[in-house]
Amino acid sequence: MGARKNTLRKLQCVAVLGAACALPAMAQTSVQVTGLVDNFVGSVKYSGDAGRSSVVNSGGMTTSWFGFKGTEDLGGGLKAKFNLTSFFRADTGGAGRFDGNETFFSRDANVGLIGKFGEVSLGRDLAPHFLPSILFNPFGDSFQLSPLMLHADVPLFNGSRWSNSVAADTGWSNEIVYTTPDMAGLKANIHYQFGEVAGQNGKNNVGMNLLYSNGPLGLAAYYQKIRVNNPLEQTPGNVLPAAALAGGLTPARQTGWFVGGSYDFAVAKLFATYNQTSHDIDLQDRTVQLGTSIPLGQGAILASWANTKRDGAAVGQDLKRNTASFGYDYNISKRTDLYAVYMYDKITQQNTGNTVALGIRHRF
Repeated sequence: MGARKNTLRKLQCVAVLGAACALPAMAQTSVQVTGLVDNFVGSVKYSGDAGRSSVVNSGGMTTSWFGFKGTEDLGGGLKAKFNLTSFFRADTGGAGRFDGNETFFSRDANVGLIGKFGEVSLGRDLAPHFLPSILFNPFGDSFQLSPLMLHADVPLFNGSRWSNSVAADTGWSNEIVYTTPDMAGLKANIHYQFGEVAGQNGKNNVGMNLLYSNGPLGLAAYYQKIRVNNPLEQTPGNVLPAAALAGGLTPARQTGWFVGGSYDFAVAKLFATYNQTSHDIDLQDRTVQLGTSIPLGQGAILASWANTKRDGAAVGQDLKRNTASFGYDYNISKRTDLYAVYMYDKITQQNTGNTVALGIRHRF
């Protein structure tokens, strides 16, 4: 009996020592469950829609998502990091941003290292155009209500046959990203997506962006060269359906660039951007966006206008799209906000669209 008690005491001591030894390692590791839920109720009609839709939809101001992210301190100023995050539709509980073949961790699926050299990430990560676009318009990453994001990234599946100007997803798979250290407010991100096609190294995407922030001033630029309808992407881009292009022309590659700036005057923050895409056929898009965010009470008045001109022999007649949004975003707390937005939308020779959205967004 005494031997059994001694053995039990030894096992308890080993357990305590093991737990004590594990504490430093646990303190150096951080794993978070994180995400965002965004739903809105409203009446939606884009230019070219046959009629108006009354909806409860997900992702009015931000696409709903959840997942895991973490870091581990490796010592000597070096850290390991990972991101595994997934989009979902909070109005139905459906996975992904849309019906189709989108993979589960379509928002992020990457692992990398952070140190004095900057940061390196491998896997599915952001595309070069994403951060400059969302940081330099007052509606951020709203793919429902931000004029700039609608023009750049969201096709209209209606009679207008209008599609996204940027022929690639907002995230790239099979990608390596290098981020420089912060240099007096300036950072650069260099992106390369491997095509993974034997003997065809040209089947890839490549690009970079620059982001500068110093006090009230913000500046950004990006350049990217992409393969149209890249099979590695979650949402293959198609600037226009082949049937809508003169002579049945189909672009194979697209080059895009962007410059943007913002200045915070305290009473109002102003935004301005210009981006252009061109192709290996005669087809170009040019987009100007102006916006403002004006603090008011526990929130801000938001307003933005975007104009895209589409021209070239591939489309024949020049086309234009004007979209303007005006709204108010009210912060109930640090994690929860309510928003109300009205949006106007008009494409050449198409009927006018008007959308009204009332929504709630919660971060966790």
